[in-house]
Order: sequence, then structure tokens, then C-alpha cells
Amino acid sequence: MRVGLTYDLRDDYRAMGMSEEDTAEFDSIDTINGLDNALQELGFEVDRIGHIKALAARLVAGERWDIVFNIAEGVHGRGREAQVPALLEAYDQPYVFSDSVTCGVTLDKALTKAVVSAAGVPTTPHAIIARAGDAAAVQLGFPLFIKPVAEGTGKGCEPSCKISNADELEINSQRLLERFKQPVIVEPFLPGREFTVGVLGTDDNAYILAVMEVVLLEKAEAEIYTYFNKENFKSLVNYKLADDAAALQAADAALAAHQALSCRDASRVDLRCDESDVPRFMELNPLAGIHPQHSDLPIMAKLSGMSYEILIGRIMASALQRYGLTPPAELTRAA
Repeated sequence: MRVGLTYDLRDDYRAMGMSEEDTAEFDSIDTINGLDNALQELGFEVDRIGHIKALAARLVAGERWDIVFNIAEGVHGRGREAQVPALLEAYDQPYVFSDSVTCGVTLDKALTKAVVSAAGVPTTPHAIIARAGDAAAVQLGFPLFIKPVAEGTGKGCEPSCKISNADELEINSQRLLERFKQPVIVEPFLPGREFTVGVLGTDDNAYILAVMEVVLLEKAEAEIYTYFNKENFKSLVNYKLADDAAALQAADAALAAHQALSCRDASRVDLRCDESDVPRFMELNPLAGIHPQHSDLPIMAKLSGMSYEILIGRIMASALQRYGLTPPAELTRAA
């Protein structure tokens, strides 16, 4: 069975002059190599396609694959994560992970919160600052937390994003507006524990992989899982599995969010506890990082005793089942 890989390679965009932060959501060659190797171990023939323009050229030329494993984040626009799924849908090409609608909604944190809140998932109220002057209209109690509405990998999340008063809100939201050229989402600051939850499967077949608590160490930037802390997690962050009452509530909320947003095959859901130790939904990633050692989903799989190959096998098994495709014998044995 022939699997195409679509991805945005960090080195390619660095060579174009993009900064480390600009390329933070893109994949390293180690990720592509690890995924390629795992798929081959599971019995697949792998074809590295690359970014959306390479994919478009090959689709126009008439190429097809049994299925495409898509981890392309996209470059331009609020719908960038939806672009490769939409193109694959236009050519009726089977692919792994969520469709274009889900990928379009989930990149926008405000839209995502509206959907999961309507489904009964505990979250927080929020406001949007889209232009200078909007900060004065925010009617949420301090402290607050601000971040770009459509970024990932902690981009824009810094110590100054915790807001204590109206002056800080105006100054720091304007800074984010100018820097990221997109609206800023404003939410109550959640002071409690932080969880990231891995979900595998689709619809009624979805289930929890693990609940992982994010614990900031003494030398980390305090209180916030910032971009700096994420990029330097080996020395600043401790990840541990959790199964207490709050963690189980986080698992229930994550599964409900995954299903409410029609996520497919896998997702990663981030939650943080309020002052009453109730986990509140923050955001969901339908294209969770897949680096074998550094990404949250493989980390929690490893902590749970699951190998990287089995994790990829279960994701593939979910996708193949959706399309009614027969998996290779190696995958059937592994997953």
C-alpha cells in the first residue's frame, strides 16, 4: 500500500529567510524520517510529497496514492491548516487526520471554543481584540491571558501575556496585533494544573490515549507554558501521566471536544484548571506534532508503554477503516 507524506519542512522555510518562530509549527527532517521509518515498519511504501505546491503539481499530473498521511501546517492565511485537506478532497484522495472544515475551525481558538462550549465542554468566556481600541470594551475580570487567535506551538505566549490591569491589556494586546497581524483572544487566566490529552480514533470509536500533566520546573518561565518553555522542554518541563479526579475530568472534556469538532484519527487537547480545580478547555490540535521524541502525542504514548510504531499504526488503522481500505498484514499485527 502506497502512502504519500505531505508536510512543511522547517529547513526549507528557514532557507527562504523565515525566522525560528515563523517556522516553529513546521516539521524537522527528524520528524519526517521517523514517520517514514515507522510507516515502512508497518508495511507501507512511503512517498515523500512535501508541501502543498508539490502536492498540487503531482495531483494535476494525475498521480494518486492509496492514502496520504498529512501533517502539513500551511503557510498563509487563517485557513492554512485546511489547505492540504481541501486540495485532497477536491481530488477525492483519501488522507489521514481531520478534514478541511475541522482544520479550518480549530486553528481559530475563538471559533473552537464556541463549538465545544455549545456541546457542553467546560471552557471560559472570552473576548476578541481585532484592532486598536477594542481592549477598552473587554469586560472580563483580571487577571487575564492573551494570545494570538490562530497560532500554535505556543507562538506569542510569553510572561507578558498574563494581564493584571487595563493598561497592560491595551499595551500588550497591541503588541501582539502588530507582531502577528491577527486578532488576539482574551480569556480569564486559569491558575491551576495544565493537562494535554491525547485522543485516538474517530466518532464513536474515539478513545483516550493518555492524560499528561505539564509541570513547569524551577528555571522555567513561571506560571505559563510559554513558547520558550515548549522549545526548551527538556530542561524546563516535566511531563507525567495523570489519572486523578481532575485528570479524568480533563479526559472526558477532551473526548467530548474531539467528537464535537468531528476530529478524525487523532488529536491533542489542551486544558487548564480553574481555581476550583475544574479543567477548562483551551484549544485542540487536529494535526498534533508527531516527532518521535519531542512531540506531546508520542511522549504520552511512550509514557503509557506504547511504541511510536504502534501509535502510528493505530492512527493509520483508524484512517484506513474510515475509507474501507485493507491494511497491510504488518499493521494488523502491530496495532
